[in-house]
Amino acid sequence: MKRTKINVLLRLDKPVGKVIIKGWIRTKRASKTFSFMEVNDGSCLKNIQVIANADIQNYSQIDTITTGTSVSIEGELVESPGKGQKWEIQASDIEIINIAPESFPLQKKRHSDEFLRTIAHLRPRTNKYGAAFRIRSEMVFAIHKFYNEKGFIYLTAPLITGSDCEGAGEMFRVTSLDPAQVKKQGKMDFRQDFFGRESSLTVSGQLPAEMFALAFGDVYTFGPTFRAENSNTSRHVAEFWMLEPEMAFCDLNENMDHGEELVKYLTRHALEKCEEDMALFSRFVDKSLSQRLDTIINKKFVRLSYTDAVEILKKAKKEFEFRVEYGIDLQSEHERFLAEQYFKSPVFLTDYPKEIKPFYMRMNDDGKTVAAVDLLVPMIGELIGGSQREERLEPLEKRMDEMNLPKNDYWWYLDSRKFGSVLHSGFGLGFERFLMMITGISNIRDVIPFPRTPGSIDF
Repeated sequence: MKRTKINVLLRLDKPVGKVIIKGWIRTKRASKTFSFMEVNDGSCLKNIQVIANADIQNYSQIDTITTGTSVSIEGELVESPGKGQKWEIQASDIEIINIAPESFPLQKKRHSDEFLRTIAHLRPRTNKYGAAFRIRSEMVFAIHKFYNEKGFIYLTAPLITGSDCEGAGEMFRVTSLDPAQVKKQGKMDFRQDFFGRESSLTVSGQLPAEMFALAFGDVYTFGPTFRAENSNTSRHVAEFWMLEPEMAFCDLNENMDHGEELVKYLTRHALEKCEEDMALFSRFVDKSLSQRLDTIINKKFVRLSYTDAVEILKKAKKEFEFRVEYGIDLQSEHERFLAEQYFKSPVFLTDYPKEIKPFYMRMNDDGKTVAAVDLLVPMIGELIGGSQREERLEPLEKRMDEMNLPKNDYWWYLDSRKFGSVLHSGFGLGFERFLMMITGISNIRDVIPFPRTPGSIDF
């Protein structure tokens, strides 16, 4: 007989006779005549109760069962007389697969997030993190479903690149050079390296996605990206996932329309398909979460220019840690003030000064700003960063010259502006930040399975 997952059993309308479940013991209460066990197999938040009477063959072994022990249980699925549970299992055979010793660190019901980060390999067995990572999995599916329904082509963009998309220089170098030889020579001769030139882990799949958008019209890339930013904030990790759609014949306003539709769709999907897990976060993590998500789904996102946003911030009766003036790159405190306190809604900010944005963004007619857009959401700040891309060759080359970017390294990107270039737009959505938004989890390290941060790569 094959095992049945607990989430399947709990959805049944009527008993099905004998079943086999396999999972891990959450709690156990034993006596000489009968025992109760709560078993979880990770398929859902809820456990299923197992009752074992003393007449089963190996009842004496139940005394050895501890929290965390893995078991295989065969028994009859029956209606449960207890409150809050529809079914329970009347065990006829219990097989102990592996005993968890008393040193198993998840003996208590509640542990701090800080402690659980030190045992990231075990934290999925807790209710909070089990729920978080089931939601993460469902959101990956929802992203592909959304774009499949819209007829987008999925691109697996390269993770190793010779181009710095953002121009910030905070990239992880990829090399096959022997450190001993580098030390002996006193320099890194990239001509002798694997690719014959300096290469890095990518910070974005955007530039390759643009090439495919100019062939297929609508594409998206979704995968890991990397940034060597020595930051220990609650919003940054060195390895994170980005969703990046790129759309031909799409201007900045249509880009914002798409971003708003996407965020609403994914949020609605989470509430509908992960109802039980989402309820955990509304009850125990963030009491205001339900109201905030309702606003995201039902309220039209605000749109205003960077210039207008700066004026609002200057006039705000609030002391900011970082001074607000035209030309600055807005800090998280400024972004959150606009979304949480001033508008109480997600906000699209557009038309930033060209000096604080990358080379590929389309120059506006004023010659001072670019057709950039950031989506700011409550509790997070920036969720989406995008733009209408500069499709004209001469303005693009001028911007690269102004930023001292070597055009030879971007010859293929410039080629795309020579051969049938069209207006196009796109953005990047930080997947972990989205998960923080819909769960109320306040630290990005808690929505990614094994966070990569400065000085930490234990798992």
